[in-house]
Amino acid sequence: EERLVESGGGTVQPGGSLTLSCAVSGFTTSTYAIKWVRQAPGKGLERVATIDTGTEPSLKQYADGMKSRFFTSRDNAKNTVYLQLTALKTEDTAMYYCAINGKKPKGPGNQVTVSS
Repeated sequence: EERLVESGGGTVQPGGSLTLSCAVSGFTTSTYAIKWVRQAPGKGLERVATIDTGTEPSLKQYADGMKSRFFTSRDNAKNTVYLQLTALKTEDTAMYYCAINGKKPKGPGNQVTVSS
C-alpha cells in the first residue's frame, strides 16, 4: 500500500521558515513524481510544487508566487521528499499535503499557521 505521511508543520511568524517532510512507504521516491498541495480554510486544493523522479537535481515546478520562497527536494536514500517554506506570509496558512503526482492526497496533512 502506498503511504505518504507529512510532518514538520507548526506556527511561525510572518517572514519565518519551516521545512515539511513527506515520508513515503509502499513505493520509492525514485518511482513517482511527488506534488505538494495545500488547502486554506474555506478554499480548495492549491498546487504548491512538484518534484520529478530521479536524483537531484530533479526537475521542479512551483506555483506562481512561490518559486522564490518555497523549495522542494528529495532524498531517495531516506524515501523522503521535503518542502522548505521561507519568507512565509499569513496567506500561506493552510493544511499542506504531499501526494503522488496525478493522485489525490491520502495522508493526514500538516498544518502550517503563519501568524504574528
